[in-house]
Amino acid sequence: MKSVKLIVTLLLALFVILPGVASADTLDDILDRGALRVGLEPGYMPFEMTNQRGEIIGFDVDMAKRMAKAMNVKLELVSTAWDGIIPGLITKKYDIIMSGMTLTQERNLKVNFASPYIVVGQTILIKKEYQDQVKSYKDLNDPKYKVASKLGTTGEQAVKRMIPKATYVSFDTEQEGVMDLINGKVDAFVYDLPFMAIANAQKNNGKLVFLDKPFTYEPLAWAINRGNSDLLNWLNNFMNQIKSDGTYDKIYEKWFLSNDWLKQVQN
Repeated sequence: MKSVKLIVTLLLALFVILPGVASADTLDDILDRGALRVGLEPGYMPFEMTNQRGEIIGFDVDMAKRMAKAMNVKLELVSTAWDGIIPGLITKKYDIIMSGMTLTQERNLKVNFASPYIVVGQTILIKKEYQDQVKSYKDLNDPKYKVASKLGTTGEQAVKRMIPKATYVSFDTEQEGVMDLINGKVDAFVYDLPFMAIANAQKNNGKLVFLDKPFTYEPLAWAINRGNSDLLNWLNNFMNQIKSDGTYDKIYEKWFLSNDWLKQVQN
């Protein structure tokens, strides 16, 4: 019995003495370093993109800036190719992925996700003349409405599944669909939120109304390494705070409801 107790005592001592055996939470690493390192691929407008001066800007970047400010640390953006973005997190090249990443069960086997910060499911652009009649996709479920989307996409699937009574019109490209909507040939166009936000900002000349609340579910979330319960707790509380105090809404409006940012990326 004494020998067993001695072995246990020695093992516990090794965990205390040997460096790296007991790993600190990434939150502690961030605070000790004085910098939050964020991995992202700047190619998904309006979440992250490169402006004319070579700076990375976008919705996720503004969220990261606010996060670093709340931590009272500097922000370091680490530009990373998408196919290596999760391996880069696992090997600790950065502390968190903030890059418009969809939360999937397959990815969740490798990394932990904070609560989703935005849903980029299907949204709707409608002709302005229908703004009092059409408040959601349910109001379009009538044969009198011509509802369009892109051929072979989840937008098309959503229309056929959730707005089955509407007169469906398909297009080979998203751009064709939006232009026919502007020209009055269809009554509504259904597609993913990011594209629709940009189309609304670029093409809306007062003829369209953007119903920006997604009616299908495709959540985006921040990814961190597994085993970081303190950081995960902090991120979820941070999200609750900024959604309660109006910070989130201001950032959202800047990138999804305004077109002011377009001049920074257009040549």
